[in-house]
Amino acid sequence: MRIRLCLAALSLAGGAGLATLSAPPASAAACSDVELVSARGTFEPGTLGFIVGDPVLSALQKKAAGKNLTSYKVNYPADLSPTSAAQGNLDLVNHVKSQAAACPNQKFVLVGYSQGANVVDNSIGISSAGAVVGSPIVATLPAAVEPKVAAVLLFGNPIRALGKSVTGTYQSRTLDLCAQGDPVCENGGGDVGAHLSYRDDADAAATFAAARL
Repeated sequence: MRIRLCLAALSLAGGAGLATLSAPPASAAACSDVELVSARGTFEPGTLGFIVGDPVLSALQKKAAGKNLTSYKVNYPADLSPTSAAQGNLDLVNHVKSQAAACPNQKFVLVGYSQGANVVDNSIGISSAGAVVGSPIVATLPAAVEPKVAAVLLFGNPIRALGKSVTGTYQSRTLDLCAQGDPVCENGGGDVGAHLSYRDDADAAATFAAARL
């Protein structure tokens, strides 16, 4: 019930999910020094995500002064349909692969909040199957792209409620934040407001990412 309240609090307008898993053809944007790739939370408003993506981008622009910074909003429903996170997983991987091929010197900062953290987890090879609004892995970033990922920033990551976390290749580059009492990422958590509090962590997350660029 608490998790449903969290998701409902993010929802300004619901929407039906796609019946089948699909993603539009990936296309590369203009090259930059760094691209922030953001997967928003369930029903989260905002350009990249009002609670996490937008404030993290703003903070990173200040922390990484002197670098040309662009952004990409992962194209997926971010709703409660069973294939939502999988669609985000596929779009993120396709986009980053395309962008990396077109811009060999570009670095990436991957950002995921709530369901968006599931999207990022899957994309770096950590399955979110069994987590709230999770899915099995449908695509992973290839080994050739891995060194281009400077930082992974996760907020309210649902796999943490299962006792899981990012391990392996990306572990040292990952900041995985779970606010105390957040029922989406803390097993037994009961503070719905905690799941909506991650704007407060934007500056610290940007500092973490900037140090790795």
